[in-house]
Amino acid sequence: MDYDFLIIGGGIAGISCAARLSHAGKVLVLEAEDALAHHASGRSAALYEPRYGLGPVVALSMASGDYFRSAKDVLSPRGMMIVGQAHEAAQFEADATDMDLVPISLDAARAIVPILNPDTVAHVALADHAWDIDTDLLLQGFARQARAQGAEILTKAPVTAIARDGAGWRVTTAQGDFSARILVNASGAWADMVAGMAGVAPLGFTPLRRSMARIPAPGGLDISRWPMIFGAGETWYSKPDAGALIVSPAEEHLTTPHDAFADDMVLAEGLARYEEMVTEPVTRMLANWAGLRTFSPDRVPVIGFDRHSPGFFWLAGQGGYGFQSAPAASQLAADLLTGTASAMDPDVIATLSPNRFA
Repeated sequence: MDYDFLIIGGGIAGISCAARLSHAGKVLVLEAEDALAHHASGRSAALYEPRYGLGPVVALSMASGDYFRSAKDVLSPRGMMIVGQAHEAAQFEADATDMDLVPISLDAARAIVPILNPDTVAHVALADHAWDIDTDLLLQGFARQARAQGAEILTKAPVTAIARDGAGWRVTTAQGDFSARILVNASGAWADMVAGMAGVAPLGFTPLRRSMARIPAPGGLDISRWPMIFGAGETWYSKPDAGALIVSPAEEHLTTPHDAFADDMVLAEGLARYEEMVTEPVTRMLANWAGLRTFSPDRVPVIGFDRHSPGFFWLAGQGGYGFQSAPAASQLAADLLTGTASAMDPDVIATLSPNRFA
């Protein structure tokens, strides 16, 4: 075999896994695009809020905290705010409880974000336990670690065929054939397609489009210290970004794996929901884009060997939580791939296993 571990997918999942694995064997990462993190990883909202998501996601995100805190300059303070209208009280309270936010007065909120509309905003909660992630710094740090330990990372290498090769796998790409003992499926929205090529039963991953607009700083204000703001029920969100503001409709539109782009009507509807809660209108967009958030049927990531296909390992379904959970998810994947005892709770490991769908 050419390699011990062949990882399909050069997003944050695949690259972080390569970094964790490269000490234990010969690793190859195959990325279809010209550069790493072209799809979902390159279009992330880039927030570390470890209480955001379902229980197993929160467990992974919490377990990633030590890595983030020790990684120089990867995190920077952001904070999180939830706002709701009078009729959204129940959803607002549920969101605030789930993410451990503290209710504050509208006056206190407007002292932080002065454009909040006093005619529509009835409920506000705030927390400081949310940080911006320098996603490029995190990704490149994992890539450097992987390469320093001998891993190879090959871009412009779309996979066209996968076949059993004795006890391992042979993978055909635009840049040649490669063989490996173990195949790691970290291909994001393409996870089921990669499984199909390998003759492995798909698990039912669903790519969901999410759009984003970049607008000028409202009112020309200095927004650098504003928190990330969610509408109750995550009907929209906004976040400062390099002197501008990104606003998302937070939609989840079922689609197929592809290089996603924003839907103008969906963006307009989301911007209208945002505008309803602020006093500054949106007069123009600087840019817009979309990404795919890919979920398993129960919306929990899948990390583990396929019980029916020896040597086939799933590392997929991170949804919108890939970056904030990557340090712990990649360590768990490496532990499972190498047969090393994991520090993760066994119940969480079982919840993440693909065996739950068998």
